[in-house]
Amino acid sequence: MKTAQNVREMSVQIFYLICQLVKKDRARIFFTDSYVKERRWIVKKIFVIFGTRPEAIKMCPLVKEMRKHAELETVVCVTGQHREMLKQVLEAFEIEPDYNLDIMKAGQTLFDIQTSVMEKIKPILEAEKPNVALVHGDTSTAYAAAQACFYLGIPVGHVEAGLRTYNLQSPFPEEYNRQAIDIISKYLFAPTEHAKENLRKEGKNPENIYVTGNTVIDALRTTVRDDFQHPEHSQPADIRMRLHTAPRTENLGDARTQMIRAIRRIVDRYEDVKVVYPIHMNPIVRKTAHAVFDGTDRVHLIGPLDVIECHNFMARSFLVMTDSGGIQEEAPSLGKPVLVMRDTTERPEGVEAGTAKLVGTEEETIFREACRLLDEEAYYQQMAQAVNPYGDGHACRRIVDALI
Repeated sequence: MKTAQNVREMSVQIFYLICQLVKKDRARIFFTDSYVKERRWIVKKIFVIFGTRPEAIKMCPLVKEMRKHAELETVVCVTGQHREMLKQVLEAFEIEPDYNLDIMKAGQTLFDIQTSVMEKIKPILEAEKPNVALVHGDTSTAYAAAQACFYLGIPVGHVEAGLRTYNLQSPFPEEYNRQAIDIISKYLFAPTEHAKENLRKEGKNPENIYVTGNTVIDALRTTVRDDFQHPEHSQPADIRMRLHTAPRTENLGDARTQMIRAIRRIVDRYEDVKVVYPIHMNPIVRKTAHAVFDGTDRVHLIGPLDVIECHNFMARSFLVMTDSGGIQEEAPSLGKPVLVMRDTTERPEGVEAGTAKLVGTEEETIFREACRLLDEEAYYQQMAQAVNPYGDGHACRRIVDALI
């Protein structure tokens, strides 16, 4: 009897894998056999949309997990809001998109992204007719794609729902994007209990909210490697390396200058500290950085890191200083204290858990807090060993379970 059941189950799986290969519209295919009903063999087409490097880092592990399940047909569409940086992540996870809108152009604005995504994705969505479309986070790609799906009556699933600052200007336009996507989403995949509570207080249907953990923790299981090699790691063992990233556009101008000055003061004070700074391509940022750092050989300005390099640099750093949202989640997962150079954060869990500290953008505060971590071993260990609040590396599986 058990053998017969195994054969029947294998037959069903083979059938759906064949459907997957020939790209049938399996949303309408189902079996009336009671055994199959019990196994929920009703196949759904899931349309996954992303367009930037941070989105790709968090969505590629989910794509790989979904493709393990015969109950799901996964169609991947990238918008190309980023180009080279996006390509690097896709290659790292061995994901080949089904569609590429290729919207990126020189000097693109928020208006350009919004209109290009909506115009180019409409005929694809109409042809594919997905059961659910998944978007991630707070990017302009996610917002435009979710809006297009809403207009076409396609249910939206929001991965990383519920993050809030409740300040529409910080981060801009991401805070607005995230809130707007949550309003129109059927599936709200909250990474933490805190995010779930935000959604609940806003009146979202509790039955549509799933606490999953953050998919970036799943990603680290693929990207962090013991055998990683890079020229920047060839330093004496007694040198403490710090990774500095500051990609946010709202921190251009005086805020960025103060961050950079604080870093220069730190390396001038500590001879055993080396800073690796993957510098933004913005020429204003580069000019400011060179003006402050020229003359020191312990601040290394390098080009943007791909996802493998970034995660492995973090894993080998003493501490991380950033204004990036994603790195606030990634670094604590690697046991690295994070100084968040922003006045607000939509990720308060790390601050509450003690893995991250919000230090603002003023030079003196950044310098003081970095010195404390470098001087006080007990304080450093308190942050480094705090419980990671962002998940256990199984967020993708929980999302798939909700979709099947």
